[in-house]
Order: sequence, then C-alpha cells, then structure tokens
Amino acid sequence: MKKLFILSLLTICAISVFANDNYKYTIDLTKVNEDKVFVELEPPAIKENEITFYLPKIIPGTYSIADYGRMVSEFSAYDKKGRKLETERINDNSWTIKGAKKLAKISYWVEDTYDTEKDGPDIFEPAGTNIEADKNYVLNPSGFFGYFEGMKEVPFDINIIRKENFYGATGLVPATVGADLSTVIDLEKSEKAEASGKKVDQFKVEDYDRLVDSPIMYSAPDTALIKVADTEVLIASYSPNNMVTAEQIAASIKEILQAQKEYLGGELPVDKYAFIFYFTDQPVLSYGALEHSYSSFYYMPEMQIQAMAQQLRDFAAHEFFHIVTPLTIHSEEIDNFDFNDPKMSKHLWMYEGVTEYFAGNMQIQYDLIGPDEYLEMIREKMITASDFLDTVAFTDISKFTLEKYSDQYYNVYLKGALIGLALDLKLLELSNGEYGLQELMHDLSKKYGKNSAFDDEQLFDIITEMTYPEIGEFLKTYVGGTKPLPYKEIFQTVGINYIPEENIELYSIGLQQQNITIAEHEGQKYLAIAGVDNLNAMGDSLAFEEGDILLKINGQSIPPLGPEIGPFIGNIQNSLDEGQTLSYTVLRKDDEGNFNEVELSSPVFKVQAVQQHLFELMENPTEKQLLIREAWLRP
Repeated sequence: MKKLFILSLLTICAISVFANDNYKYTIDLTKVNEDKVFVELEPPAIKENEITFYLPKIIPGTYSIADYGRMVSEFSAYDKKGRKLETERINDNSWTIKGAKKLAKISYWVEDTYDTEKDGPDIFEPAGTNIEADKNYVLNPSGFFGYFEGMKEVPFDINIIRKENFYGATGLVPATVGADLSTVIDLEKSEKAEASGKKVDQFKVEDYDRLVDSPIMYSAPDTALIKVADTEVLIASYSPNNMVTAEQIAASIKEILQAQKEYLGGELPVDKYAFIFYFTDQPVLSYGALEHSYSSFYYMPEMQIQAMAQQLRDFAAHEFFHIVTPLTIHSEEIDNFDFNDPKMSKHLWMYEGVTEYFAGNMQIQYDLIGPDEYLEMIREKMITASDFLDTVAFTDISKFTLEKYSDQYYNVYLKGALIGLALDLKLLELSNGEYGLQELMHDLSKKYGKNSAFDDEQLFDIITEMTYPEIGEFLKTYVGGTKPLPYKEIFQTVGINYIPEENIELYSIGLQQQNITIAEHEGQKYLAIAGVDNLNAMGDSLAFEEGDILLKINGQSIPPLGPEIGPFIGNIQNSLDEGQTLSYTVLRKDDEGNFNEVELSSPVFKVQAVQQHLFELMENPTEKQLLIREAWLRP
C-alpha cells in the first residue's frame, strides 16, 4: 500500500528535463501517510559530481540543537530519466549524492516533530512541525526543506498543495494564492479528477535564510488584520476547540502594537508582519514563542482569552520587538548563519535581553501597566536570575550557549533584560535624560540596517564611540566581565532604594518552587511534591509526603499545566488570613501501590520568610533623580 502511494505521488510532480536556476520544491498537504508528507525537489543546476544535501542541525533564535533531518525517511535522488542515483546518509542531517551533475529530482518523506517518538533532542514547538491530516499543518521550513552545500544563497520556489478551504498564514507575501493544480503541475488524465478541490500556493524567496525565517501554518482560516503605521499585521489562530479566535487575540494585543509603534518612533521596518498562534488542548510542560524577522510563531495551551490576555500581550510585545534586532541590528554570525556548524554570537544580552527589557518598559511608558506592576516585573526577573550563574561573563554564556552553558540560556530573558535596564538608566543619567537605550538602538539600526552586520568583537567599542566612555566601561565590566550588576547604584539613579533582602512574616500556601515537580498519572501530568526536606512551617503542618499528586487547594481544582496555574496559586495565597483553614486534596500511593485521595489541612498562620530584591521610593529624591525617572517611565 505504501509503495503504491509513493508511485501515485511521483506521477503528480513533473520532472523538468532542463537545468533550473532555482530550487523548486513541491509538498502535498492533501496526502498524508502515517503522519508523514511527501516532498519533492527539482534542484538548481549542480556543477559537482558529488554534493551534500542538508537539513538544518539548528536554526537562528533557538540556541539548541534540533537535528531536523531525523524526521526524513526514504531519501532518493533521480536523474532526468527517473533512474536512481547513488546516495549515502552521512548523519542525521546530511546526505551525499553521487553523479550529482545528472541530478533532476530528490524526494523524501517527512514526519512531524510535535508527536514524534524518534530519538534525539526535543524540538521547541514554535520551531517544530505538525502534520495533522485535514486539521492543521505547521510548516517551519527547516523541518521540510533542505539545501545543497555551497548553494544556500540560491532562490527558492515553493509549491504547497492544499485543500481548497485551507489558508496558509505566514509573514511571506505569496507569489500566487489558490492556483489550480493543473496550472502548476503536469497531471495525468487519471489524476485530474483527484485534483478537484485542491489548490496551490506559491512562494518565492531569495535564499535559504529567508525561507527558514518564514514559518507557514495551514488550517481552516481564522484570521484578523491590524494596521500599525504602514505595516499590515496578520493575526492567525488555530484553536482545536474554538476556545479563542484571531479577532479576540487582535483585540487583546492591538493596544500593545500601537504603543510599540510609538516606542519605535512611529515607523516600522517591515511592510507585513504575521502573528501565528497554535493552541494545543493537550497538557503542556512548556510553551512559548519564536521570533522571525517578519513573523512570530506561538505555541500555547488552549484556553479562554481572558485567562491568557496579559501573557499574550507580554509574548507579543517581546516577539514584535525583534523587528529591530536581529532584523536591523545583527552580527556576522547571524548574517552568515551556518545551519549545520553554527558559530554563536556573544551578544544575546542585546538580541533577547534588550528585546525583553523593551517589551516591559514600553508597557509602563504607555500606561498599559502601572509603576508597582512594572517594578514587580523587574523584581521577579531579579529573583529568578539568582538561580543562574553570576560569576561568568555574559558574553561567554552567550558564545558557548550550545555547549557548556546550555543550562544558562533562559537567563538571557532575566539578567539580559536587567542589563538592558541598567544600560538604559546609565545612558539617561549621562545624557540628563536626553538619550537612552531606545535612541541607541535606533542609531545602531540606522548605522547597520537589514543588509549590514557588525563585527562581534567590536560591538562594545562601536557603542562606546556612539555614546560615552563610561558606557564602554560598563559593558566591559558587567557584560564582558564577571562582576554582578550593581543594583544599588542602578536604582539610586532614579531615586529608588534597593534592599537586597529582608526578613518578614507572611501567609504561605506551604510550598515553594523547590518543593514542586511534575508527575504523570493515568496519562495526565500534575503538580506533585518533589521533597519535604525544605518545607516551611506551613508545609510541615500540612504533612505532605514526597510523591503526593496535587489535585485541589481549598476545594478548588488546580488548573491543567499552563499559564493559568500561576494566577490560580497567587489568588489562593492572597486570600489567606488568620483563622482560616488551608486544605489540599492529594493522590497518595499506599503500601500496595494504589492511589487514594487524601485530605490535608491546617489552620492558616504566618511564617518567617526572606524576601529578596525589594524597592522603596526615596523620600527626598534629587531633581536629577526625578528627571531620569521621568525619562525612564514616560515617552
């Protein structure tokens, strides 16, 4: 059956007898076999007798190995008469083709990454692929399309065959939308009937970098459009149970996007941008988004818009700011990215850290959040950053993030953002509130732009020349050096006293982060007790046992793993008061290995705790401190 299916597909795609100038790919989403789709390539002219074909080991923005080629099977190469050429699989991501001067076609099957059981690294879902027949197809091009050694800069033509009622959401501007199949592909007479109800979308991109930078999601259309300055912003959503729509998302993030336009000076460097949302109804341990130059892709738990509105706004704010960096400000390592032997940049503090800082600072400047909320946002980053290394230069953590510092990557969103904060306040102090990080990034964008790259080793010197000697010293000491950020000095600039830690009494739910793990029970994932050695007095009084699976708190069911859990626990904690009872319903394994529901409870009382990274406004700030604070928090 499988062999017959392959033969029928081979007859669909025409084989050109002439040499091509471009890569010409065809992928048919209307025919899925065992969760795989069939890909065919008419290659550009090959001058070598032997050549290597690659799928990426890694892509920009992820900073972790993916090995997309693992998902490829039945790789074959043919000459113009349909005869097989000799091929050899070198490793997960590369194949050698012999007699390559005669090469007329390559074909292979691709399995998706969302539910694969193949060995190898887990692929972050926003960078992954999904093949869900007649429902949804997530086409991150790195998972489907490859390139030849030394031929990454050749243009690509992509034909995507899809059902008539499906829509491809992408930041690309298609060359053709909804063409009849017969106008693109030579069909046998027996196949013309099968072509009914099928359409072809065609995309043309200048090189492989642009192709990989352009995810496409196919599903029944659910879209909305927002105009931001002169940029057309597409919102596309796939929600399997229709719990959230693109119109709802657009209404939620529109205010954020308009504020970002103002924050960036009223103009944007792209004509079209796409927010592509995939919502899953399966329990998730992690979720998030991946930036691209003209789009961003989001993988999130499916829920009502009200439950995730602020998180959507935070995600959207961060990813949209990537149209500044790395689109218009990037190093040579990014400009000439090697997908199979990557060289990493030293400046993740700028690519991700400054972007994350802007995403929060923009919201306070345009009254989307209040001062207390903004300071708490900063404080949470400081608290979480304390779990990471602070004795290694941040440039080294960035440069070696694929190797010895891979477990430190998340800190780019924490300390990286705090570096952005410190740099902003330092610039504002030196310029008397006239020139901050926004202005620096704007000037760097003008200096370089989309088509120029800076030298990784020279960036600190370049920024120093554009600003002040003190800024160069700051970068070398706290970003390129090993000294921790001087929080007291940083916040004193804006008339805020910084308190490293303070002993207080507070009400507690009895658990802290180190007491919690994830456990699976009957196919579902739950919060569970990791250990009881470091419980506070409230936790001890509840008599938790290691391995307890948490079901309810105070009679309320704990939400599925996802963004609802944080607010749920926060609301429980904020409601606690003297004289109340705190209760948990847990599943506990007995001596025979059976799970039973157990009720745990204790009177509520205050416990001793250490609070870290506290702020208080100075009683009598100076005029300059107020000036810098105003420049920091207001447009």
